[in-house]
Amino acid sequence: MECKGDWIMETMTQIRQNATVDGMKIAAPMVKPGAARMRELTPAQRRAVVLAQQQVMKARAAKKAKDEAAEMRRRMWRDEESGTQAVAHAEAKPTEHQEDTLSLRGAIGLVLRDLRSRDHKTLREVSEKAGVSLGYLSEVERGQKEASSELLSSIAEALGVSTAQLLRMVADRLDMAA
Repeated sequence: MECKGDWIMETMTQIRQNATVDGMKIAAPMVKPGAARMRELTPAQRRAVVLAQQQVMKARAAKKAKDEAAEMRRRMWRDEESGTQAVAHAEAKPTEHQEDTLSLRGAIGLVLRDLRSRDHKTLREVSEKAGVSLGYLSEVERGQKEASSELLSSIAEALGVSTAQLLRMVADRLDMAA
């Protein structure tokens, strides 16, 4: 039985030999001669290989962007832990949540909004990724609704932080308000 990897190697070798698919030049990795059984590919198979190559390139670009965003969040988290940006940010941006005392619900909302804003994400993007309705997420951010632990976990994941990190940020926000 021929494994999937052998078929891919064979397909890539064939594409390298033909050099074009539907008039487009294809750059495939070099494959050692004789590494795979040679056969003629149908146009549909060639299109499938080209599509697979495009999807791999898109996935690599998306992973790179995700890794860069995660690194930026880690750097911001370290800055907040050292207290350099956290205090200045809290003083520079008073909101309706910051009265004499800040409620837990309000602190959660502020932290979620700050995380979302720093990543330049819209409410719609986060709500779709977290599987939460747009209106409900908005109410949680404004401190009007209590969020369950499951909901907070899915929102934190959509924002690229762990639930523990989110809760630490909320605790820090409450400490600053006290």
